[in-house]
Amino acid sequence: MGFDKFGVVCHTTDTKIPDFISYLEEGKVMATRCKGCGSIYFPPKIDCPECLLADMEWRDIKENGELISYTVVHYGPAGFEDKTPYTMGLAEFPDGIRVMSLLDRRIPESETRVGMKVKVVPIKLPPDRISYELQKAPE
Repeated sequence: MGFDKFGVVCHTTDTKIPDFISYLEEGKVMATRCKGCGSIYFPPKIDCPECLLADMEWRDIKENGELISYTVVHYGPAGFEDKTPYTMGLAEFPDGIRVMSLLDRRIPESETRVGMKVKVVPIKLPPDRISYELQKAPE
């Protein structure tokens, strides 16, 4: 399976990590961890840039994280023009994993704040695409 089902706009159809899409379809957002040096990567990598090993294991990002930055986008790039305004967020999860993603549109801008607890979850996109977003986690 290629990468052609991922995201609103996909600029590549091939990847060394097709399992990432399979995990999203199973309801899991996964990172990779190098068995050699322990470095953790999101988006997932199959080759470790730290120690150059290709011995990775999958790790589920199921813990809550914290929103560390966000911005409201009013002028979207190609493929996102009709989705503006939308909020992009950067969240940090345990083990230092950082995820940049769209924030759930159901979170009012007035409630979006640095430090809020978030979780990263897979989402289905029309017509038959998949991605992930940051959603507010229960306090």
